Amino acid sequence: MTHKHPPQASALGSSDLATHFMECGALNTNLSMAHGERLLISDDLLSGKIKDMAAMSMAAIVARDGMVGRAAILPLSIAASQMKGKDRQKYEKLFALIEDTAFDDGVRDGAEALIAASFRQSQIRELVNELGGTVGPARQRYRSFLDIVKLLGEKRISNTLFLDEFTEFTRAIAGKLDFGIYSLCIDRLFSSPRIMQSVKFALMGEILKYPPLIRKELVTNLLAASTTTPDLISYAQQQLGRLLPREQLREVMLFTTLKRSWAAQKATRRAA
Repeated sequence: MTHKHPPQASALGSSDLATHFMECGALNTNLSMAHGERLLISDDLLSGKIKDMAAMSMAAIVARDGMVGRAAILPLSIAASQMKGKDRQKYEKLFALIEDTAFDDGVRDGAEALIAASFRQSQIRELVNELGGTVGPARQRYRSFLDIVKLLGEKRISNTLFLDEFTEFTRAIAGKLDFGIYSLCIDRLFSSPRIMQSVKFALMGEILKYPPLIRKELVTNLLAASTTTPDLISYAQQQLGRLLPREQLREVMLFTTLKRSWAAQKATRRAA
């Protein structure tokens, strides 16, 4: 039997760690550290030695060691929870505008279409400036991925090619941004009324293959969101029931209930 040696990371703080984690994941092996020394352990992440959020994202997604994935997701969850409500609303608005431009089937050379397009582009530029440089990779990659979504809806590409593109989308976003923004991108894909239900079902199938902590975060966002359709909730619950052991399924349901409670409390405070 051939033994697969993982690629070596040059140093703990290497800016190339995200790529390194992806390579290790592709080889179906654990994450290694500097040449021949040892494997990455959870303490490396929890101790704060690795501060690169992009690297953390990739570690959480591709780690073959459950402890490594768990250790990576904790700092990411903290970062995601610290995103201010106003900033999240701006991201939501930005991605909604990008969806409008991607799925606009109007006559593009008509006067009204040109005015609407120019208005949306000016709003996009304004939001990008307000959110700063970190939004660039997400904005560009989300827009190009929506073009793939549209092709699938028009039956111009296969499901296999679509899922390959989703994998590349994940690598591009998670490799450059913290988990909070990647999670928001996924939330938008599931909640947007412009994206076909069949596409959402396919995306759910891929999300269910993620490591448990990543999967729990993304799936509970889906189940707790008020914008999720009953059909999609039913499909997600069926797939979760088929895939997860009872203990993990119970954890997902409890976490979903907790997120719904948080959302209700926020809505009450806004109304007060």
